[in-house]
Amino acid sequence: MRLDDYRMSDNVQNDRGSGGGFGFGGGGGGGGIFGLLFGLVLSRFGIGGVLILALGYCALSSLGGGSLTGGQPAAVAPHQAQGSAAAEGNGCATDANSQLSCRVLASTEDTWGALFTRSGEAYQPTTLVFYARSDRSGCGAAQSAMGPFYCPTDKKIYLDTAFYDELQNRFGASGDFAQAYVIGHEVGHHIQDLTGALEQASAAQARASTAAGNAIQVKIELQADCYAGVWAANAKAKDGRPLLEPGDVEEGLRAAQAIGDDTLQKQAQGRVVPESFTHGSSAQRMAWLKKGLQSGNPAACDTSAV
Repeated sequence: MRLDDYRMSDNVQNDRGSGGGFGFGGGGGGGGIFGLLFGLVLSRFGIGGVLILALGYCALSSLGGGSLTGGQPAAVAPHQAQGSAAAEGNGCATDANSQLSCRVLASTEDTWGALFTRSGEAYQPTTLVFYARSDRSGCGAAQSAMGPFYCPTDKKIYLDTAFYDELQNRFGASGDFAQAYVIGHEVGHHIQDLTGALEQASAAQARASTAAGNAIQVKIELQADCYAGVWAANAKAKDGRPLLEPGDVEEGLRAAQAIGDDTLQKQAQGRVVPESFTHGSSAQRMAWLKKGLQSGNPAACDTSAV
């Protein structure tokens, strides 16, 4: 990608070393509009026999199935004050992975800002929270094993950049656009939050069975994949050229293929259980990312018929 001289976003929070820990909010009721859908859940997926804490909307992680229902969100951990993106205070300048993440976030701000303006609306950016190993989010405890996720309660993306190493070494998905796909997908969930899609999904899931609730979540995740493609298709480098370079699309599609529910289930348990899918199959994730890349149009990301 042509990002080397792109600006780094200021909408970044550095919680590395903040000692967020695993405190939990009180159980039951309340918690705002998304309290019921995005509270804390315990689920087993079987990868390495690890018990994974699932919350919010997760993208490229090894999360298990089940509807995302639970209790009241936990309080957000204290964090360092935001500063210039050129300083280490917000975490952007600490390493190459963080710099890439901050540049990608800035690109999503510029690109979605232009798309919203074209529709006569104002885009409200999300905040990217860097943390290491554990933290607290508005949706509950955050843990590296979850992978990146978007929490609509506080409208923030949570990322331990060590996930990029897992993406490359465990899932075989290397390259800068594979990493950018992580951010682009989570920003896609933020777009869904702004447009009301997450609220609609929450209401529908509350009335649904477990299998039907999973199917609703799959539609949300595939739409976020498509929105990641829309961003990449419209994004420009600092000099005005397209952001993507030859080979970038292939990197993104390899990442989408590697983290499909069927692929992960085959690796973990040797069999596929479609009714437990929560993110979509490898073929579906690749197809919807490609649809966004080819169309560049958010309207093409209607997954209601999936």
